[in-house]
Amino acid sequence: MNTPSSLSLVHQQQALLQALFVRPGTADADTAETQLRSLLNARSTQAARGLAAYKTNGHALAERSLLAAYPVVAALIGADNFALLARDLWHSHPPQCGDLAHWGDALPGFLQINEQLADAPYLSDVAHAEWALHRAAGAPDAQPDLPSFARLGQEDPQGLALTLAPGTAVVASPYPVASLITAHLHETPSLADAAKRLRDGQGECVLVWRQGLRPRIAGISPTAAALVQALLSGADLPQALDVACADTDPAETFDFSTWLTAAVTDGLAIGVHSLAHSLPNTPTETTP
Repeated sequence: MNTPSSLSLVHQQQALLQALFVRPGTADADTAETQLRSLLNARSTQAARGLAAYKTNGHALAERSLLAAYPVVAALIGADNFALLARDLWHSHPPQCGDLAHWGDALPGFLQINEQLADAPYLSDVAHAEWALHRAAGAPDAQPDLPSFARLGQEDPQGLALTLAPGTAVVASPYPVASLITAHLHETPSLADAAKRLRDGQGECVLVWRQGLRPRIAGISPTAAALVQALLSGADLPQALDVACADTDPAETFDFSTWLTAAVTDGLAIGVHSLAHSLPNTPTETTP
């Protein structure tokens, strides 16, 4: 049962959140602050100081939370610019839940339309890949089922699919996204090599997955990317291979057996399962 005091507290909390998230310097901000002060029944100076402290803490929290998910974007644009970007995102796309580990998914799209960063169009795809890596870290656990791989040699492959590791995702980009991220996170390749690939206009496909409890990221061939994306889209193995072969560059040699061995060793493929329904037509494009 809601009492007058509990309703008053709810209104105060809602007014505080509105005042924290509304963009500073706007008419909406002035309205939100005025409404908050009236609900708190406090002197204007006290309310202003308290709100300023909350805003400062909120901005600091936004920066820390976004930095945890996007360290490479931060390195590419610099700490000061990233701090401003975090604050702008905080007000443009405020958190929708209390766990800030789930906040920040809007950054890739936000970067794509940011006019001030128009000279760095690759940032959006870097952010897509970093968010996939961030999500992989918190993806539900799944136990490998290595004996199930025997089914590939014992049963009709139609209707069978590979079980992929938690957090698996593919990002296809016209920029060397995998190189930019791994150069900053693992120093492989070197920053100089990654920069050269960027200048040369070299595109890359990025694979993200979790090996055990460790999130992984690597560049892969377009054929492998098409295969993984088809499996993620719900295709059975024959359909996924058809998609992969259709996207294979004539100059590229793709050996499924070699790929599968590496996928199992790296913890990308963790089992084989039956599909209740196979896709009639598997999408061929890759998406973040």
